Amino acid sequence: MSIQFVKDSARLLNSGQTRTLVLSGNIYDLFPICQESNGISQSSYVPLLDLLCSSWNVDGVIIVIYEINGPIRFLKSSHHSRVRQAYIQWRLQSMGASQMPFRTGTSQTQESEVARIYDESFHKAATNSGLALELMRQMCLCSRSVGPNGAFLSENLIILIEGADMILPEAPITQTSDSDRQRVMICQDWFSDPGFVNGNDSVVLIAESRSQVHHRISRLPQIMEVEIESPDYACRLDFIRYFNKQAVDSGAGAVALWAKEEDLAELAAGLSLHALNQMLKGARHEARCLDQLSVVHKVEQFIQSQVGDEVIEFKKPEHRLNDLVGFTQLKKFLEAELIPRFNTSGPEALPGAAVSGPIGGGKTYIFEAVASELGMVVLVLKGIRSKWYGETDVIFERLRRVLKALSRVLIFIDEADTQLGGVGAETMDTGKAPDRKNSVHDV
Repeated sequence: MSIQFVKDSARLLNSGQTRTLVLSGNIYDLFPICQESNGISQSSYVPLLDLLCSSWNVDGVIIVIYEINGPIRFLKSSHHSRVRQAYIQWRLQSMGASQMPFRTGTSQTQESEVARIYDESFHKAATNSGLALELMRQMCLCSRSVGPNGAFLSENLIILIEGADMILPEAPITQTSDSDRQRVMICQDWFSDPGFVNGNDSVVLIAESRSQVHHRISRLPQIMEVEIESPDYACRLDFIRYFNKQAVDSGAGAVALWAKEEDLAELAAGLSLHALNQMLKGARHEARCLDQLSVVHKVEQFIQSQVGDEVIEFKKPEHRLNDLVGFTQLKKFLEAELIPRFNTSGPEALPGAAVSGPIGGGKTYIFEAVASELGMVVLVLKGIRSKWYGETDVIFERLRRVLKALSRVLIFIDEADTQLGGVGAETMDTGKAPDRKNSVHDV
């Protein structure tokens, strides 16, 4: 199965449109990969870094991996040797003997001294992210430098930086520590350097949201973003079939379902493959049939864990329009106009509705009945505006990703005039709603 975000990323880097790429979205999930072992092609599911390393491990490319909780790593040990030797030769050319910080009382050669400095910096980088970023920046300088015998490093570098939001956290510059500022300035100089921008080396920053990366980096015009979407129906179905095949091959047997695998894939909309894997393993271990209620409950738990209990609430209303007392004309309108337009997918489809009326008039109850008529789950959006700096953007990005993965859902935004902005004098400019004579309450 082809993975679109890998193709999109490769296209941007190969064309030279950008040399710094932000991979955001569903970065903590599992991804399908096809590997060959003894001439036999086998499918499996791996984390994002393993997928990128496998996809971009081609001739002429050296992949460098950095995680905040570990050292700088190379995909192959021979690649580290190549970079180390090229770095030493580059430093020997760029620095004269009088500039070298030799140890007093030693007879080491210039080359061994440069090698010692590199090795010390490389090992210290495991506990110092600022030093790690600077060392990788210098690797890129070395990669595009030319010596008397040609380029110091003939291969191109692809540097994968995981947890970029932790290394370069978003915050007002006046509230950042000295070490945070240093890392921001290193990356700003690195990614803005014309030599790097016009070179052949690339840096991929991995973060759940671009808005979580410091704005001095994320807003650089030369940086582009590729979003990793949540698993769609086809991806979920492929994983379910893969899981059951592995279970059958191991002798455990496939997971018993209330219906077909296709029905499970449809109902599991919104789950990551990690969450889907967890649910299937639980059902297999307990030797129970996986029913609809269990799947809906798992989807509810997962989405609330991603977006937050205080942000989103699930409802599965049971009452129908026939259960409403009164509202005769309104029920006729809903049945003849609104529900058919919610159900259709043509140009006459209705994406939403603004509902106004007095408090306690039954707006929410009525439209819960509409959701029941449509056979949809109700998502109630509650505290979608955060008091923390930059957190509202992250909430909306997570919410948008979840909603895109869901198939049939009715979204309630109760008291929308306060949820999506205000009109009072004390409301901040970014949260003010446009002036209007009549406020409405969206449901």
